[in-house]
Amino acid sequence: MTTDAINAIIERSAPPWSPDACGVTRRDTQIESLVHQDAYADDPNRHRILLIGGLTGDPDDVAAAVAALDAYASSQRLRNRVALSAIPCVNPDGLSLGAAPGNGSGGSPTTGYPPQDGFFNHETDPEARYLWRYIGFMAPDLALEVRAGDSVAWESAGVPAGIANALDAAPMPDDDSILSALSSGCAPELAPNELGTIPGLRLTAPPNAAASELMRLARALDAAGPPAVSPARAALAGRRARTPHNAAAALAPRYGDTLTPVIYTQGVSISGRLRYGALIGRLDEYAQGVAELVEPYLSGERAWFGDSDAGANHAGLVWCDEMFDATGDARYRELLISTADLYRGNAPGEPPPPCDPDYRTEDFFFSGALMGRAYALTGDPSYLDIQTAFLLNANIQHNDGMFRHCRAVPYYWGRGNGFAALGYAETLTYLPPNHPNRPALIENHTRHLKALRGLRRPSGMFTQLLDMPGTYQELTSVCMVGYAVARGVRLGWLDSSWRDFAQSLWRAASERIGMDGAVVDGCTGTGAVDDRRFYIDRVAEFGQDDRTGNLALWFATEMARL
Repeated sequence: MTTDAINAIIERSAPPWSPDACGVTRRDTQIESLVHQDAYADDPNRHRILLIGGLTGDPDDVAAAVAALDAYASSQRLRNRVALSAIPCVNPDGLSLGAAPGNGSGGSPTTGYPPQDGFFNHETDPEARYLWRYIGFMAPDLALEVRAGDSVAWESAGVPAGIANALDAAPMPDDDSILSALSSGCAPELAPNELGTIPGLRLTAPPNAAASELMRLARALDAAGPPAVSPARAALAGRRARTPHNAAAALAPRYGDTLTPVIYTQGVSISGRLRYGALIGRLDEYAQGVAELVEPYLSGERAWFGDSDAGANHAGLVWCDEMFDATGDARYRELLISTADLYRGNAPGEPPPPCDPDYRTEDFFFSGALMGRAYALTGDPSYLDIQTAFLLNANIQHNDGMFRHCRAVPYYWGRGNGFAALGYAETLTYLPPNHPNRPALIENHTRHLKALRGLRRPSGMFTQLLDMPGTYQELTSVCMVGYAVARGVRLGWLDSSWRDFAQSLWRAASERIGMDGAVVDGCTGTGAVDDRRFYIDRVAEFGQDDRTGNLALWFATEMARL
């Protein structure tokens, strides 16, 4: 019902919407949304409003929301003054199963806000988690819930008094509904999504009254003066206003101060801190801190890898060449070269020994983090030959340019494709212009990036499963791909036309890097499993997360260099 009704509205009126999805239910149903082309733009002349319907899954509630959407699409005046996006049916499983007011999985998206845990794999209420984060980072100036009822009634929460009075709106109850929760949180630590509040209006009306009530809202907004920016929107604007250098300054104190265990999630952070130190003219100071951190390993007091001796651990030495350059201490050079030598000895057609025989994309980066640096330190081309053969023999890139996670797992995992982009970028960084495999690598790499460019959501983000809109918008993949593009433009294997793509990815990533360096929704550690639900349900980290913070720091310093 919802899809057909929305498609009919789009076909009839051709408003400036992009189809999207804001979540995925426990039954793998995508929660459809329509995103106005200016939903994420800073347009001072338009009110940015998000229409929310169908929380109960009741067909009448969905019909009321669709009627309001149709009224907007049919009114040029509304379209000139309001950038309206919509989630017509938050609870599609409840709608299809007739399970109202539930969602068919033992929960209901009508209550339970703000959700506290289970992002986005909650067993009974994933809709609430997806909705909370999607609305928070769209950050409309006003959230408008539409419900069906026998008579017209308005309720308001956090809305200016002039608008509420013009609508005869009653105060909304202070409860755990979505609008009440979005508009509350006066203390900074209680602000929704750690951003800021979003005012809310709830319209209860017969579907045939939706059009007139929407026009009434438009008149009330016009009478109130210029569009007011929601606190959440203002917070995101503040994050975007930072330069990459400023964002790196927030990230560097939080990441890169530990190396227990030795693993890439720690090692990339150390490299990022060194790069930040170079940016601000304090490389010697930062290098001294790293030297003190790693001396117990260099002295033999601690074993570098112990029982965890795999590619992810080896890539934890990605900073060794930078420390050698900064200090001249040959122990860093010898350590990196001896670790890179572990990647020798594979039979033809097989990956290097530490790599998964199923050719996982993680290993593209893990080996790429070592082999190019080993070549740069020794001049021995065999390191590059091993790495380029590994990339070209993997055979996990589809004709559309995208990479599956490994040969046995067909899914387009977001960070898996980030690893592929990062692995290619790290390899090309050190590959001489005359290397025979360079043209093939650049062709594969650019084909991949072109495909990724077409898979961004309207927010500019990538989703956890890249070809499944509605899976959560995930930060590590954005940082990895953004780093690869920025590096390629800076070093010249990508031309200047790619700069806008890098900038757009930085804009998206910067919104999810807090002013204090906290990060939002980075996928937790993930194995390779032939089960789509496994990827949908991977934990999304929020706050302090080495895996996400280190990649954000690398992206920030690379953008600063660019």
